[in-house]
Amino acid sequence: MGRTKKVGSAGKFGPRYGMRLRRKWVEIDRKQRLRHVCPVCQRRGVKRVASGIWACRKCGAKFTGGAYIPQTAAALTVERAVKKVAGA
Repeated sequence: MGRTKKVGSAGKFGPRYGMRLRRKWVEIDRKQRLRHVCPVCQRRGVKRVASGIWACRKCGAKFTGGAYIPQTAAALTVERAVKKVAGA
């Protein structure tokens, strides 16, 4: 598996699929593999278990979210709308 400083984790694809798609892949892959903030304990310990399933390594909380990031933009919009309605 070729991984270089220039292409990162997209090196596994070699010359296939084109540079544009490989750059998009690297961007998504980096976001996915970060440690995210847990919605329960507020610590950076959330990692992806499977597609759409996330677990906190600190408190053990498991929850669903986006395929590549724990909270999608659509989910944040819905949460804001629910808070607004509940607060009114």
